[in-house]
Amino acid sequence: MPHSPFRTRLHGEALCRVLPFALYMGFIAVQEALGMAQKAGVVHLPAAAHLYLYPVKILSVAALLITCRHTYRELCLDDLRNVKSSAAVIAVGVATFIAWIFITWTMPMAPPPPPFAPGLLPEGSVRVVMTGLRVAGAVLVVPVMEELFWRSFLLRYLVRAQFNSVRVGDFTLSSFLITTLLFGLEHHQVLSGILAGAVYNLVCYKTRSIALCVLAHATTNLALSCYILCTGNWHLW
Repeated sequence: MPHSPFRTRLHGEALCRVLPFALYMGFIAVQEALGMAQKAGVVHLPAAAHLYLYPVKILSVAALLITCRHTYRELCLDDLRNVKSSAAVIAVGVATFIAWIFITWTMPMAPPPPPFAPGLLPEGSVRVVMTGLRVAGAVLVVPVMEELFWRSFLLRYLVRAQFNSVRVGDFTLSSFLITTLLFGLEHHQVLSGILAGAVYNLVCYKTRSIALCVLAHATTNLALSCYILCTGNWHLW
């Protein structure tokens, strides 16, 4: 029996929210596999090899988001014109950053990913460009990619498989708990990730706006990026 146009469109819209996230996580898996292979002596790579993989990862994800941009109807930038809501969300993002740097618990059995270490890069323009791409990825690409997956897709998909029939910000306890936990497990600092996932979910419930969720997430990542650049705590990246 052929698929209906509605079902085909629904699958396409789900893929446009899942694939950028899956691509990002796929690059992380490749990076970790190469790290394990290098430790085992199977491959021999320069110490800075993982740093050069990041621009490929973030530009690939950005290209996929741009390609799918017309399907993201819920990502309404006009929501950001509400000064009161935007200011409140920025404050929430800053508070989440402060919590992030003080809650340092990680899963002992999970080895940390190799940190961004600019000292491994040649001095001058290469180091500046690579660091700039790292900041741009954290602030401009990751928040959009993650909020489209976690808050726009999964939070609604766990309510109903036809996720587009669920309003942004509709609450169920199960979808809240599952996405909060999984968001935490995505990050090496699990407790910080769980807290951030809960906060961004609450922003979604309160504002019913994916754009404001992106703003909160981007604010946290921008504040964290500035903190890392000023303090040299590269392990937080």
